[in-house]
Amino acid sequence: MKNIAVIGTGYVGLVTGTCFAETGNNVICVDIDENKVNQMKNGIVPIYEPGLDVLFDRNIKENRLKFTTNLKETVDKSDIIFLALPTPPGADGSADLSFVLGVGEDLGKIITNYKIIIDKSTVPVGTAEKVHTAVAKHAKVDFDIVSNPEFLREGFAIDDFMKPDRVVIGTSSDKAKKILSDLYKPFVRQGNPILFMDEKSAELTKYAANSFLATKITFMNEIANFCEIVGANVDDVRIGIGADDRIGKRFLFPGIGYGGSCFPKDVQALVKSGREKNFDFEIINAVLRVNDIQKIKLVDKLVNHYGDLKGLTFAMWGLAFKPDTDDIREAPALYIIDKLLILGANINAYDPEAMDNVKAIYKDKITFVDHQYDALNNADALLIVTEWGAFRNPDFNKIKNNLKAPKIFDGRNLYNLDDIQGKGFYYESIGRKTVLN
Repeated sequence: MKNIAVIGTGYVGLVTGTCFAETGNNVICVDIDENKVNQMKNGIVPIYEPGLDVLFDRNIKENRLKFTTNLKETVDKSDIIFLALPTPPGADGSADLSFVLGVGEDLGKIITNYKIIIDKSTVPVGTAEKVHTAVAKHAKVDFDIVSNPEFLREGFAIDDFMKPDRVVIGTSSDKAKKILSDLYKPFVRQGNPILFMDEKSAELTKYAANSFLATKITFMNEIANFCEIVGANVDDVRIGIGADDRIGKRFLFPGIGYGGSCFPKDVQALVKSGREKNFDFEIINAVLRVNDIQKIKLVDKLVNHYGDLKGLTFAMWGLAFKPDTDDIREAPALYIIDKLLILGANINAYDPEAMDNVKAIYKDKITFVDHQYDALNNADALLIVTEWGAFRNPDFNKIKNNLKAPKIFDGRNLYNLDDIQGKGFYYESIGRKTVLN
């Protein structure tokens, strides 16, 4: 059992704190938002993540998971301190480290004995050194700074934390290495590795991993776009290349681009880090450019089909950047909405979890409905933007009867072309032939 502080109760911080409590540790989560802290004390989970609520409730009841706004009291009671703070992108794409470095200075003023201070946030190469400098500015006792990047997929974060493919720890301290090896031992009982390396390599590992996955997604989207031009079927191409174990089957599904809290921010930050060292990531720059274009691919299809979109109404299924989350950061849906509004179209939107977050942005500029089929009323076509499970086996007769015309523009390739063929729809997807009703 270890005494752990997690500073920041966003997505990463809350999952991290809850999962460490689940393995018997005493965890205190700190946040400056008093209302949020009070909600969590009362058992309210502030984010949507499948399975988190069960662990959250259990560990609060077992008194292993606590919440507070008091940083000093938390630090006094903790030996290991995780920094799970926001590092939002600046206008130039660089990661804003002001929250991380600010808390580093605060910690330096209040630590009274040895602490391990861990960067859990995704941060640029060299951040551990900057945090060390910030803490050392005021600290009178020994401490270690460690880089321990997270590899959590929204919608699968609990499994990813409890059963990680690998744990990456960047530290030059033998003392920290021993303590963290013990901390993570319950999570790697099946033999997956704890990888120790220097701090800079650990920081770069996170950026490199996300940038590679973003590149893989974007490559497949380019192949899909070319499939449409030459008349190939991207489903067959995907299966054909995915069967090669050097390539693998994952992250090969074409669509309307990647979004979320990690890929866009991390890819931009890696490019910016390269520029600061006079290094140009040519491949990754291309990824950014192609992904921006792909996000509005559905709008391009609509314009090609209808011409003028002014006054037309589109049902939109899906607002979150991916299923099983309420996260709309850099979601393709937002780019599509913006473009459609500029072109004078109307939107009826539905999402199982993300509608409140989108309402906060658009207010009454678009119509939000409580049920997925209600979005179809008076709509000229259905747009599928997020691949929620509830959209995979719909009532096609109800779709056809509720729409003005039986037309579907599918940005996630949810439906098999052979299955949709006889249902009387005009159906456009990504990288596949158009089905005519």
